Amino acid sequence: MRERLYLYDTTLRDGQQTQGVQFSVAEKQKIAKALDALGVDYIEGGWPGANPTDSGFFDTVAPTRATMAAFGMTKRAGRSAENDDVLAAVLNARTAAVCLVGKTHDFHVTAALGIGLEENVENIRASVAHCVAEGREAIFDAEHFFDGYAANPDYALDCLRAARDAGARWMVLCDTNGGTLPDRIAEVVRAVIAAGIPGERLGIHTHNDTETAVAGSLAAVEAGARQIQGTLNGLGERCGNANLVSLLPTLLLKEPFASLYETGVTDDALSTLTQVSRMLDDVLNRVPLKQLPYVGASAFAHKAGLHASAILKDPTTYEHVAPERVGNARFIPMSNQAGQSNLRRRLMEAGIEVSPGDPALARILETVKSREAEGYAYDTAQASFELLARAELGQAAEFFEVKRYRVTVERRKNKYDRMVSLSEAVVVVKINGEKRLSVSESMDETGADRGPLNALAKALAKDLGPYQEIIDDMRLVDFKVRITQGGTEAVTRVIIDSADGQGRRWSTVGVSANIVDASFEALLDAVRWKLARDAGQVAAAAE
Repeated sequence: MRERLYLYDTTLRDGQQTQGVQFSVAEKQKIAKALDALGVDYIEGGWPGANPTDSGFFDTVAPTRATMAAFGMTKRAGRSAENDDVLAAVLNARTAAVCLVGKTHDFHVTAALGIGLEENVENIRASVAHCVAEGREAIFDAEHFFDGYAANPDYALDCLRAARDAGARWMVLCDTNGGTLPDRIAEVVRAVIAAGIPGERLGIHTHNDTETAVAGSLAAVEAGARQIQGTLNGLGERCGNANLVSLLPTLLLKEPFASLYETGVTDDALSTLTQVSRMLDDVLNRVPLKQLPYVGASAFAHKAGLHASAILKDPTTYEHVAPERVGNARFIPMSNQAGQSNLRRRLMEAGIEVSPGDPALARILETVKSREAEGYAYDTAQASFELLARAELGQAAEFFEVKRYRVTVERRKNKYDRMVSLSEAVVVVKINGEKRLSVSESMDETGADRGPLNALAKALAKDLGPYQEIIDDMRLVDFKVRITQGGTEAVTRVIIDSADGQGRRWSTVGVSANIVDASFEALLDAVRWKLARDAGQVAAAAE
């Protein structure tokens, strides 16, 4: 029989304390729905009464399979639990579970709260007892527990016992400052269990200030804790919380955890993990971190030729789990380190058939290496690589020809008599022998200038004749600029990430001493890749 582990997600509360993150009610609802489908046991929705968004979420949240928890703090000194308005707001959220944070470090009790140690213990007891009397599952977050245990273990344990005796279902040991290393976490968890707090009622809450939050959580589980708190993508204050996106597949796929423990997450749900992780980044309008374990775009990318050759024979040579288990995919990028094994695999994935002895393979490799010496980067710009390969193989459709383009930037006064920037672009293309001229400005509906690339993109996409409908769902989602050489011979490399209505995302690259030229080159590749994928029949008709 495997022991049950309980997963407690605090993305909507602790994750919202990430610098620059502020969820709307609708975004919280979307994330909660995804978490529930994933199979976590608890969803901490926020701190009702602390702000309108959290209160609004609890007023409108749909029923979930997971236990919904409201977060708050133990009652304040000088009043009863029944008459504490902050505690009342938490209970008024009507959630099945209530998580209360309380001090367990004597220094914080006397210095931060300014009350006596015994009074703090009584506040913990009375608050938990009140929640239990109201029919709620009570969870006690023991703030600064590991620091408190190091300073005064007897007092830290007294705080836990007060919560336990008052009926708390869980006592969660919090490494609030994130400075406790995994071995020490395991040592303290074992000591707490030996002192009479059952492991099946212990949880762990770690922060990532030493880059060991996930390792610390796993150490706590091995030492006997049975609830794990964390956030999607490791959101959280300062350096973040334990990343549930890394913890989940480790618990389900790695030994000894997979044999010893079970969670509420099924294999089918685990296969949606990459999608859930990227959904959160979309909500936050962030570019997904490529190096994120399990779900990152580079998590199963094999750049070196030796690696790619082995992967073709047996993926386990360089992959610790199968990427599809977590909803990710294997990726063989192209670069100046590539060999023909990488190249054949990449061409095959792009739907390009080339026989092993085709001399075009050597030409493609030589072109990649030569262009990367000029500043291009094809390991990240795979769409540009595919276009390059098709050109060498004589498989590139022309679609349209850019005859000329111009972009201007000026400063002028608007109707409010304020100086503003305005970019204007002119693009002339030739399609089927006919020239088409388009002009666009970069000003959006709010009157803000979106820059010269925006103007160029709008002008280029304004009139592509028979291809117009195909590119209408394209959008630019990221724009990265890097100077690859210094001084008077500086070269600018631009990487553009594009997406479309079919859920595809692709990257293209442009290089020039002129940032506008580099940007336009990457933009052209983005449009041509989209047409190459979707306009085969149209191209044939146009020719």
